[in-house]
Amino acid sequence: MTDKKIVFSGVQPSGDPQLGNYLGAFKGWVQRQTEKTNYFCVVDLHALTVTPDPEDLRTQTRELAAILFASGIDPYQSTLFVQSHVTAHAESCWLLNCVTPIGWLERMTQFKDKSQGQERVSTGLLDYPVLMAGDIILYDANEVPVGEDQKQHVELARDIAARFNRIYGDLFVIPEPVIPETGGRVMGLNDPTIKMSKSYSHIRGHAIRMLDEPDEIQRSFMRAVTDSGNEIRFSDDVEKSGVNNLLGIYKVITGKSESEVEKDFEDARGYGDLKKAVAEVVIDELSPIKEKYQELMSDVVELDRLLKVGAEQAESVALPKLSQMKEKMGLILS
Repeated sequence: MTDKKIVFSGVQPSGDPQLGNYLGAFKGWVQRQTEKTNYFCVVDLHALTVTPDPEDLRTQTRELAAILFASGIDPYQSTLFVQSHVTAHAESCWLLNCVTPIGWLERMTQFKDKSQGQERVSTGLLDYPVLMAGDIILYDANEVPVGEDQKQHVELARDIAARFNRIYGDLFVIPEPVIPETGGRVMGLNDPTIKMSKSYSHIRGHAIRMLDEPDEIQRSFMRAVTDSGNEIRFSDDVEKSGVNNLLGIYKVITGKSESEVEKDFEDARGYGDLKKAVAEVVIDELSPIKEKYQELMSDVVELDRLLKVGAEQAESVALPKLSQMKEKMGLILS
């Protein structure tokens, strides 16, 4: 018996994982593995809403799993698995569809944004939050670490779980969205007012990819937008957003306090010294991850074995919960 809280985290296998993904999510996941019971899910079913090339999806799913393992997710301490490998996710989505009012889905901000101006919108795009609700509540998750853009979906998962409980009797834990305080928002190097995102990865100098070569990381940081001043300190001034972003990256990676970070740059000669120092700590942080990633990708059989172990661990929890759902809804169990 354990009193550890249960945490569910999901990430889509689309595009190259970036420094923002690592500092905003992956690094914290690794650090908190011992504190809570964690389920880390590569949500490949969610990725289907944008109709990816099948071979690209297969490749990106393995690549993302390898990045997560290389970042420090321990398969013997946490459960890391691919969403489509646990059929309870897709099946629970249908069951939850039957208790979810369509109006709840139509008001989702992300659905409105992504469907705007499109002649045809897939049912999957509308139904995405219900699948996400199933992802979470199948594991009785207490907490769901998310960015601000996903908070509304977790709140919907709460509403769906509560509605199911009212109709059929208590079954699901009501999850809480948790927005990380540290490293939660890494901003674009080319525009520090915009969150570093895969959506802008085509823009030169916007992001640092986790698998970038050291020289490319160095060049990207040296091109980072700052301001016309030379004071290296944390500030609420919007004009200092670029400096704040660089200092924030340095702070999260080194684990130092704001005062300790500012002290490190007391004798700096300008923003060039700041950019160089941030690039160095990022390269030092990412280099061993890249090395481990390459090892895993060179042995796909072992990588797939680790994912099978994760899927079996996830199934041992998700399938009994799915059976309880079916029984409460009046389905005859085979």
